[in-house]
Amino acid sequence: MTEDRRPTDRSIELAFSSATDLAQLIQRKQVSSFELTRYYIERIEQFDKALNAVVVRNFEHALEAAKLSDASLARGHRSGPLHGVPMTIKEAFDVSGLPTTWGVPEQRDNLAQNDAAVVEHLKAAGAHFMGKTNVPLRLADWQSYNDIYGTTNNPWDTRRSPGGSSGGSAAALAAGLTGLEFASDIGGSIRNPSHFCGVYGHKPTYGIVPTLGHNPLGVVSAPDLNVVGPMARSAEDLQLALDVVAGPDRFRSSGWRLVLPPPRASTLRGLRVAIWPKEDFAPTSAEISDRVRDVGEVLARAGAIVSDLARPEISPRQSHNTYLNLLASSGLANLPDEYYSAIAGMAAELDARDESPLAVLTRARVLDHRSWSDHDEARTNYRLRWRAFFNDWDVVICPISATTAYKHDHRPRPERVLAVDATQTSHYEHYFWVGLATVAYLPSTAFPSGLSRDGLPIGLQIIGPEYGDRTTIEVARLIAQELGGFQAPPGFGV
Repeated sequence: MTEDRRPTDRSIELAFSSATDLAQLIQRKQVSSFELTRYYIERIEQFDKALNAVVVRNFEHALEAAKLSDASLARGHRSGPLHGVPMTIKEAFDVSGLPTTWGVPEQRDNLAQNDAAVVEHLKAAGAHFMGKTNVPLRLADWQSYNDIYGTTNNPWDTRRSPGGSSGGSAAALAAGLTGLEFASDIGGSIRNPSHFCGVYGHKPTYGIVPTLGHNPLGVVSAPDLNVVGPMARSAEDLQLALDVVAGPDRFRSSGWRLVLPPPRASTLRGLRVAIWPKEDFAPTSAEISDRVRDVGEVLARAGAIVSDLARPEISPRQSHNTYLNLLASSGLANLPDEYYSAIAGMAAELDARDESPLAVLTRARVLDHRSWSDHDEARTNYRLRWRAFFNDWDVVICPISATTAYKHDHRPRPERVLAVDATQTSHYEHYFWVGLATVAYLPSTAFPSGLSRDGLPIGLQIIGPEYGDRTTIEVARLIAQELGGFQAPPGFGV
């Protein structure tokens, strides 16, 4: 890089390039890893004041790692497909020597002693880490703020949430502050920020990517439903990153290997697509439902077989109830007795007829094992019915969230009200769309479909069969050829 720091077309292109392209530029020695890393660091220093996305910074170490990557390449050695690519990662993952707090003030001094499993894999593939990106308290929100790091803003409109819990990840990608990101999802935490910020994200099939090192302090077990997966500016990057990290964890590595099936299609022609624009009990804005239909029409014109009636033989409402119960009853390891007692008291005071999402979630935090087993049995039946559905259909395309990115609202979650067109809804009414895939362990790829009338991104999700991760990502890639893919938000190229 020259001493002239004014942006050039090439530098702006680097900011928003895919990690796949960046790795190829480094391999061809058209840009050095050191140059690229320094460039992203300069962008973080320039633009992150307005966003507060990259809240843990590891710049000196990243520059040293970049120098080593360049020296290695000069000797003819390439570590892997991400050789020399600088990236960031969600704060909840352990990176040795850096804080892992999950936004909990009492844990602000907790420094990771080891790398998370996916960090090990990404480093082995040649990537290095410039820092970590912001999260909500205990990863439990669709906004990203906490008392340690403050509030992260959406690069499309800083008055709005970037989503959560991987909001810092999505904001950093959208603003061109990093080459690649890695995040996690149990309640839409990859897909919701991807939608809010206009980037790509992939929620893998449950269990195909190791979660070790993405745990609350003192916990080593992997909670039910939770997965970790990549976020990026292209579908190609999702596939590249998934290939790098997918496989057995340390408990299972001596006994099995993962072999994902190839994509079901390499072209949209003949692809069997079910579109699911709305559901009666789940308020969804007309603009987002219409966007699902619009995408269906685009795919039909490209030769896909599209239906707006095809559905798995499940009750959406009952599936959602099962999801909420399993969601709220996961991740309870090592919680203090006082917390359990307080929630048990709240649950006991609920009207037995109250089936609101908040009531369901509250009871589920103290669910007895017999009830949990009944929900697990129901979930297994949903998995079988989805499997039968995907014998006839390749993917489902549906919303991720009821609205586009909403304005910051830091009131307690029970007090939050969100307008969905003319309907006033609670925070807890917006988990249906993300729960469809999660409860049945299905893969789901979030992709940008263009902007709303207000100029905000609308992301949709592609749900596929269990272990059909390559199919959902490939369909996202094919859709980008028709709709266009990632768009950079205004104001971050200068």
